[in-house]
Amino acid sequence: MTEPSSHLCATADAYDAMAVLYAELARNSLDALPLDRAVLAAFADLARTSAGHVAELGCGPGYLTAHLRDLGLDVFGVDLSPVMIDLAREAYPDLRFEVGSMDALDLPDGKLNGIVSWYSVIHAPPQDVPSYLAEFRRVLAPGGHLLLGFFESEGEPVTAFDHKVTTAYRWPIDELAGLAGEAGFIEVGRMLREPGEDERFRRGHLLMRLGK
Repeated sequence: MTEPSSHLCATADAYDAMAVLYAELARNSLDALPLDRAVLAAFADLARTSAGHVAELGCGPGYLTAHLRDLGLDVFGVDLSPVMIDLAREAYPDLRFEVGSMDALDLPDGKLNGIVSWYSVIHAPPQDVPSYLAEFRRVLAPGGHLLLGFFESEGEPVTAFDHKVTTAYRWPIDELAGLAGEAGFIEVGRMLREPGEDERFRRGHLLMRLGK
């Protein structure tokens, strides 16, 4: 396994420092987001059609991993931040959580039936995103599903912004869908959601299937 890059180390350190506050703010965040819950439910419906594990990559304190479990999935979480993983294990001791990077997963080829990357590739430098998608393809079984959640750029090109934890990027939904297509994913559906009262940016969601 290769050593993490300076960018990955900086991202992990930033989330370690904010982990407790982040966990408190995120714990019940889905309660007020019916459209987000609907996308997650659609992903779960598709992922349940085949037996196998689902990974939430960039799971943070584990609240979404637990939500996916409650939707009937055999799911585990992976995150760069050791402090986030400690909080997730404490909050959800019945679930499996591991420290790791989305671009170098400690998994064999074709192991997973589904992947959820919920606002986690947002911190990857844009030039690195194709390598993340290639890793997702490597660990997914043919026909497996991928759900990407991200900040949408609202007609602008890929744009960096001052995320509260560390630098992140907003993506044009068509461009991100195109990169996923180049990596072998077929679009199943998409959802754009306008920002809520306490949100700054439009939210994008892409539901994809790996070609067989």
